Amino acid sequence: MYELTKFFHLAAGLIWLGGMTTLLWAVRPTAAAQLEPPVRIPLMAGVLARFFGLVAVCVVLLLVTGGLMFAGVDMKVAPTGWHAMLGLGLLMCVIFGHLYFVPFRRLQRASALSDWPAAAKQLAQIHILVLINFGLGWLAVAAVIIWR
Repeated sequence: MYELTKFFHLAAGLIWLGGMTTLLWAVRPTAAAQLEPPVRIPLMAGVLARFFGLVAVCVVLLLVTGGLMFAGVDMKVAPTGWHAMLGLGLLMCVIFGHLYFVPFRRLQRASALSDWPAAAKQLAQIHILVLINFGLGWLAVAAVIIWR
């Protein structure tokens, strides 16, 4: 059972990190280079809506599977990397929650109103928060591997 739980935990983390990689280094720069705001912004809002729906499922899966794995271990003897991953993972979840309910919702409203400057401002905020989560995600992976 533990191995299956660990598999789903890793799969959810890989999907989240892989999605952020694709957005940050493929979708966003290509859309910015090739599309004008009236086309780029609705495209990005749509891509983010689909991705954030997937991330929400991953967040739930990570919290449940992480909790199940921690439940089987005495917290006092759990590896330091597990504690670091827990803290970083919870911070990532909080950042994602803020990102989803504040700048993403503002992006959707501004895009629906064709207010491209306001929408671009929200996309910039989302970009910064995704960069932060991307870095935190890789720190969490490094922590669990290095601090055994």
